[in-house]
Amino acid sequence: MEEKQIIHQYVKDDPVIKRLLERMPNEVADRFDEEQLAHIRNAIGAREWGRHALDLRGTVKFYKWRYYYVILAGRNRRDLTDKEKRVARIINACLITGVITLSTLLGLFVLYLIKSALGINLFEGYSLGIWNWFKANILQ
Repeated sequence: MEEKQIIHQYVKDDPVIKRLLERMPNEVADRFDEEQLAHIRNAIGAREWGRHALDLRGTVKFYKWRYYYVILAGRNRRDLTDKEKRVARIINACLITGVITLSTLLGLFVLYLIKSALGINLFEGYSLGIWNWFKANILQ
């Protein structure tokens, strides 16, 4: 009997079970035995978010409304269906293409600024105007 009491106390110390039991009257919460609480924990725990390498949560106020955001990232431990795998591949391809495109454009922009700073003209009498804008707005 003492072992069951220890297990019962351990299950009751679980944060998910604690939150659940705190939301109900004590006389109702005290009626659950350790087996019932363990099954409840398994049923609820399946829907709990696990630990993530990146876990950003917050709220943003916009006029009179407040919106929340959640950004989670980490190792994927789920089994995906074939359709989910295809969608994930397409999204990954788009993200990689976007990162490569932005990196290339940034690299070309930096090279153009360096070329312009050194006074090198590829086409005589022609300029995109980026260097003049950069000098006027950034280097002031």
